[in-house]
Amino acid sequence: MVEYSDNPKLSEILKSMSDPTRRSLLTRVCQEGPCRVTDLAAFYDISLNAVSKHIKVLEKCELITRTTSGRVHWIEANLDNIKIVENWFKELKSIWELRLDKLTELMENETEK
Repeated sequence: MVEYSDNPKLSEILKSMSDPTRRSLLTRVCQEGPCRVTDLAAFYDISLNAVSKHIKVLEKCELITRTTSGRVHWIEANLDNIKIVENWFKELKSIWELRLDKLTELMENETEK
């Protein structure tokens, strides 16, 4: 059986991705490649400052990186930490597969009787 582990990084990533604007920003950066913050803000009906705050949340959990060239801030996706979420989902999936296997076994035993 898979043991529960309190992974603060997993919690931080899931919390950051709970906001639809941040999910949209990350998706857009993945699709478009490196983008300027001002270019990203043009897609949203919120202020540049609000977009920048969403980006800072994604930066904190290392889903994106920011490089600065003069006054221009470039945002790029960094999906290395997505592996943490993938592994957690794999563990959940394996739990359910074990439970389903056990249920199948019980049902087969019942039909044999």
